[in-house]
Amino acid sequence: MADFLLELFSEEIPARMQPKAADDLKRLFGDALAAAGLAAAGIETHATPRRLALIARGLPLATPDVSEERRGPRADAPPQAVEGFLKSTGLTRDQLEERDDAKGRFLYAVIAKPGRPTRDVLAEAVPAIVRGFPWPKSMRWGSGSLRWVRPLHSIVALLDGDVVDLDIDGIRSGRTTRGHRFLSRGPVEIASAADYAPSLRAAYVILSAEERAQIIGDRARELAKSKELELIEDAGLLAENAGLTEWPVPLIGDFDPSFLDVPPEVIQLTMRVNQKYFACREPASGKLAPAFVCVANIEASDGGTAIVAGNRKVLAARLSDAKFFWEQDKKKPLDAYLAKLDDMLFYEGMGTLREKADRLARLSGEIARRYFPERDPATAERAGLLAKADLGTGMVGEFPELQGIMGGYYAEHLGEKPGTVAALKQQYLPIAEGCIPACVAIADRADTLVAFFARGIKPTGSKDPFALRRAALYMIQTILANGTRIGLSDLFAAAYGNLRIGEAGAETARDLLDFFADRLKVQQREAGVRHDLIDAIFALGGEDDLVRLLARVTALQAFVVTEDGTNLLAGYKRAANILRIEEKKDGARFDGAVDPLLLTLPEEQRLAAEIDAVIPEAQGAVEREEFAAAMSSLARLRGPIDAFFNHVTVNDSDSGVRANRLRLLNRIRAAVHTVADFSKIEG
Repeated sequence: MADFLLELFSEEIPARMQPKAADDLKRLFGDALAAAGLAAAGIETHATPRRLALIARGLPLATPDVSEERRGPRADAPPQAVEGFLKSTGLTRDQLEERDDAKGRFLYAVIAKPGRPTRDVLAEAVPAIVRGFPWPKSMRWGSGSLRWVRPLHSIVALLDGDVVDLDIDGIRSGRTTRGHRFLSRGPVEIASAADYAPSLRAAYVILSAEERAQIIGDRARELAKSKELELIEDAGLLAENAGLTEWPVPLIGDFDPSFLDVPPEVIQLTMRVNQKYFACREPASGKLAPAFVCVANIEASDGGTAIVAGNRKVLAARLSDAKFFWEQDKKKPLDAYLAKLDDMLFYEGMGTLREKADRLARLSGEIARRYFPERDPATAERAGLLAKADLGTGMVGEFPELQGIMGGYYAEHLGEKPGTVAALKQQYLPIAEGCIPACVAIADRADTLVAFFARGIKPTGSKDPFALRRAALYMIQTILANGTRIGLSDLFAAAYGNLRIGEAGAETARDLLDFFADRLKVQQREAGVRHDLIDAIFALGGEDDLVRLLARVTALQAFVVTEDGTNLLAGYKRAANILRIEEKKDGARFDGAVDPLLLTLPEEQRLAAEIDAVIPEAQGAVEREEFAAAMSSLARLRGPIDAFFNHVTVNDSDSGVRANRLRLLNRIRAAVHTVADFSKIEG
């Protein structure tokens, strides 16, 4: 067994591409081994800014010998058929075997394929992997045909310490790589796969991205603590800095406290997006501190003083720009920016963002009037109108990630009502809490979903370019978090009418209800709610109040796991199966009234009486939203149903009695359906 090392050394690989590139290299290499009949004991991949590396451990030195057997034509087949078979196998006639089977005597070819040296397999596989590598963006350079993310400079390919000879677009493999761009001196010779990581470390390159991230995080926290501050954790920024450095050296600096007049989100985003800096806060107050942690890719001789000074200067310029936008944007009332939305398209065929703002105002007010006890439609309308206004501001133009957040700050500065301020700040959050924020968030997502669904633009498979699944999920979460008793059908109808594109779209509403049922099942899965029980409630139709629906599902889930629930479900399915078979046989439904004069046996008489009592009880309990009581009513049917099937023959020789008993089975189905469609329940 041997270890194989592959390093592809290039100019800087973008940090965002490194994790997937490492995964792709592992996948492609594993597939290539499998295709050759090889398997490694383990494959690990690494990425640094200037290299993509793979180590495969425990590789056999050759592929196994294999023998393939093929049956050919009959032994007495025409010469042309035999010649064709020989040509396909590469054998001669005397190398074939003749064997008898039930259909006659046939020719067989036994083709032995000797194993190949693993070195030869790798020499073929690696160039194919490199040439077909799935970079999201790649480039060509010089006069060659190879495409790579950045110019590829060298290849290290070692099997058991020996170079695997291969050539890719004039780049020949060897054992020489390079260390850190500035700290390392001269080329780095790699003796073997085991020697690779230590040799790089000696040349100021830490191979593991996880280790680089650990170093950055630990040191950044220490630096913040040394200034009596806390580091604001940011896993994404940590991973990005690990992808930007081969020898990370965190450093702490400060900035002018006067910049803290700008909203903290602006400062953090400026540092994060433009400079890749970590922010700090004061432990006692939790407020943003005038400090930052940057990550250098070098150990400076002055301890980083010049680096920090340079970064402080660049950050000051960035923050000055942000402060300028903040001060300029505040000079106008927020609704003054609505005019700019006339030039911003929401989506082709769906009008401008200004038109969407007007729709949000109308729909937010309507939701407040219908569904929220606070009943403050004027504030909801105002919040809906202003929800997208900050898209016209200079700050959001510079930092689109701050939409909504900045609108909230500007609204607060201009004296808008607290509900409006909260609505603008929360409109993009997974859950908007409070009357006005919920009105606006629900209206915004309902408008978007209806607009796209009405034009036949829906998520398909894994594709959801407009994040409609997320919009539905956030809408569900907001409705449930606020306990909003909102009818989805009415909401969709109002949103559809708000679009002013014709009559209310019944098909759009049905599609959206199905879509929401699927999203609700996904959302509730983590809470342990069974998807089939959600289907059982939705299937009855008319239940589109998510708060009430989940209350029904909760009661149903508690019931079906009891002995009464399990047996009632079994009895229901038995009745439903008999009905389905007999209705198909007769070509008719047995949904008429049960004739009490034809109920001759005590078991069927008792069942009929119990059903007559249970149906109104269960219906009344459901109407009062006493769902546990509705389940208790259904539980009373368990005994009569068991007795009926134990003592009554449904398919009686008397056709009238038979039809009456089938109508009684239909009454069982009707009774159960007052609570849920048990045919949707699994088990």
